This record gives sequence, structure tokens and C-alpha cells, in this order.
Amino acid sequence: MKISFGLLPDHPINEILDTIEVADRLGFHGVYGADETFHKDCFQIFAAAAHRTKNIIMAPDVTHVILRDPTMVVQAMATLDELTNGRTELNYSIGNFAMLEQYGLQDAAKRSLSRMREAYTMMRTFLDEGVLDHTGEFYTCNGMFTSSRPVQERMPIKIGAMRGPKSFEFAGEVTDGMHQALGYSREANQYAADHVRIGAERAGRDWTTLDIAAWGVSCVAEDRAAARECARVLVAFYIPAMPIEQVMRHGITQEQTQPIFDAFASGDVERAIELTTPDLVEQLSFSGTPEDVVAQLKENVVPAGMNHVILSLCDPTLAEHWLGRPGDYTGVPHMKDQLQLIHDRVMPHFV
Repeated sequence: MKISFGLLPDHPINEILDTIEVADRLGFHGVYGADETFHKDCFQIFAAAAHRTKNIIMAPDVTHVILRDPTMVVQAMATLDELTNGRTELNYSIGNFAMLEQYGLQDAAKRSLSRMREAYTMMRTFLDEGVLDHTGEFYTCNGMFTSSRPVQERMPIKIGAMRGPKSFEFAGEVTDGMHQALGYSREANQYAADHVRIGAERAGRDWTTLDIAAWGVSCVAEDRAAARECARVLVAFYIPAMPIEQVMRHGITQEQTQPIFDAFASGDVERAIELTTPDLVEQLSFSGTPEDVVAQLKENVVPAGMNHVILSLCDPTLAEHWLGRPGDYTGVPHMKDQLQLIHDRVMPHFV
């Protein structure tokens, strides 16, 4: 199973670049950056990291096709491919629904799968040929061309998905893979992988050749309680992003999570984090000691048919940034040291 580093780019830029360099040296498969206005720009970060790294894949996870036109996604991705000498891939989705609402674009997210299909067709053509004429339901362009050309003969295109099942099946039917955000339980991962397989088999494709990844909040430390307390901040913020169907695939009821939704809706971040109990953190993150993380992955990810895990690491700097104030995270290593722990005591179990 491949192990990658999920980057929420909120640290100082030099720290981020140093961390990517460490991940490359330690042999992580990829570093996948959130592409949201809330964070620093992952495309510029990866451009700066390109000549400081040798092997690691650097890619957005995920970029989006409402705020960004598919042709501009291709322009950025092909440029990054040249900068990294072919070490990138195009991972896309509709985008963060909360962010779309902040832009007043929530209605544009309706019929999201139809938009995803149309965007895929445009991006595949534009990447492969560099020219595009397209008149569709969501996008139109005529005589479009670009000098931004990928180094790879065929850059992979994958989707990010959460609710399913149709998006999972679309991934299996058409794309090069699917990254499920916030899937931690055996049931959630099995559901996603099974529907990718259904889509692939329907299209006559070998589903085992596809990249099927679990992206999740993670914090790794010698002190289990400290790691989970640090992860608690991110877990709380991500609970409202989970569709209720996905929440239930973790054995969690809407009654358990609704108070957290309500606290965030009222602006009471402290209360939302308080309501995110240690049990919820354990269920909704890959966190604890290295041995805890190994056990979680062996029990809930690998047997489900996922072949890739993306550990979106939280450290004291990130937790305090999201919390908006200092916190006591004694015993939690900073990002580079967590990468070393994962390399030394997690990765050897999945070679």
C-alpha cells in the first residue's frame, strides 16, 4: 500500500518546503495539497518545491471545477508537470461545499456528477491535445489552445469523493482513481472501494489498476492521548463537511454530530471542539501512536480494497492556527518529526 502525506498549507512557507523535502527523502509516495482559499496556494508551493525534490508526486487533492474553469486547471497542472518533470496528477472535484456557499455558488454544485463528467471530458482532451472546442451544459469554449503541455504522455486524472455511490462508480468507470476524504471505518472504505469496482467492471476495466485512496486527518506521537487531542481540532472542523450517509458508515448517528453542526453554525468553535469527544476523534482520524495507526490501517483500510492512504497530518502549529489561539500540545511532534515516525514505524508494515 502506498503512503502519502496530506498537506494543509498553513505553516510558514519555508517550513512547508522543508517538510516536503523531508517527505521526499523518506520515500513518501506523494504530497497532496488542499486547494482551497482558506490555505496558502498549493500550486505555488509545489512549484517552489519542484527543484528541491527528486521522486515525490506533488498534486492538489483536490482542485475544483467551479471556482476554476477546467481549461485553467489543465493550464496549471501541465505547467506543474513540466516543473516536476512528470511528478504530478490531476485530482479534482466540485469543491468544498462550505467554501462554495461563501462565494454564493452553492447552486452551481447542483447536478454535480454531470458537471464532473463534463469537466473530465474537457480536461482529458485539453491535456492530451492542447486544443479544445467544447459546447456543453456547464462549460463552453471555442478555439481554445495552450502552450502549457505536460511532460507525461498521459497525466492521470482522479476524483475526490465522499458520499457516493454514483461518484465512486464514475471513478471506476472512467477515471484513473478515487480519493475518498474522511473515510476511516472498514464499512466506509469498503463501500467506496466496492462501488469503484462496480463502475470499473461495468466499463470492462481492471479495478485493481486504479488508485483508490483514503484521505484522513492524522496525528502521530509516542503519546496516544496527546496525538488525539491535537487531531481533535481538525476532526471537529471536518465533521460538518461529512455527508450524513458517510457519517453513518462509521457507526455514528446524526444525533451525535448535530450539536457540533449547531455549535459551528452559531460561531462557537470552542463548544464544537468540546463536543468532539475522544471517541469521535478515535473513530474519525488515523491518530495515536505509530502502532495505533498501523492497527487502524490494517483493520479498516487495507482489507477494504484501498491501496493508498494519505495521512493529513496535524501538529501543534496547525492545531493552534485552526483553533485561533495557543493550545497545550506537549508531546506532539512537529510535522517533520511525525513524518520520520511514520517512515520508521508505520511504513515498514505496508511495503
